[in-house]
Amino acid sequence: TKVTADVIKAMDTMKVIARGGVGLDNIDQQFIKDNNLNIKVVNTPAASSNSVAELVIGHMFGLARLIPWGNEQIKKGEWPKKKMKGIELGGKTLGIIGIGRIGQEVAKRAAALGMTCLAWDLFINESPIGDTVTMQSKDELLAKSDFITLHIPFIPSEGATLKADEFSKMKDGVFIVNASRGGTIDEKALLDALNSGKVSRAALDVFEKEPLQDDNVRNHPNIYMSPHIGASTVEGQFRVGMEVAQKLIDE
Repeated sequence: TKVTADVIKAMDTMKVIARGGVGLDNIDQQFIKDNNLNIKVVNTPAASSNSVAELVIGHMFGLARLIPWGNEQIKKGEWPKKKMKGIELGGKTLGIIGIGRIGQEVAKRAAALGMTCLAWDLFINESPIGDTVTMQSKDELLAKSDFITLHIPFIPSEGATLKADEFSKMKDGVFIVNASRGGTIDEKALLDALNSGKVSRAALDVFEKEPLQDDNVRNHPNIYMSPHIGASTVEGQFRVGMEVAQKLIDE
């Protein structure tokens, strides 16, 4: 849902725009600022953290054990037992790009599975959760990680965070998960990395254009997908609703 300049102009008595989610990139805040409008913009940054973190871990299991692919094969009448030798998450290194609320929840769960957690963040230099995460430079994280997950906003002026140059610095056979924002990964560069074997498999919950339009992404055998459902749990949506209501009351 986009709250564009046209929407804002049409709402003469608007006082608050409340986003039931983490980011504010779907609200034209610049228009509000440029026109000195007395409209407050709020969101619910904490309400869906657990839901998104659990989806990320779920996708990591899917990548490691080829669960979505195996499901498809069995439904086709196949029995691909010998083709489904996966890997364990325990003992692997997880690189977390963006160690805010959701990144921290992912790290806690990954550490409980026996993973080593590294993190890089543009704005955070020290680990916010102690020894659970070791802060690294971006290049160090790319070079050391067996799995990489993104938890950052998409900033159009800066473009994708993972482009061809970043993929070239990763381990061969790395696994990628993105449940943050479409555009944070250059999808063309990801496809090239998958086709070369640099990336083993990727799980995407977000896309450059939604609903997904690129058939090259849609039909790639080593991309597992979900339709932007990071916050779509009963519990998460209840917390989002309660937090939005409380913020409206507070305002």
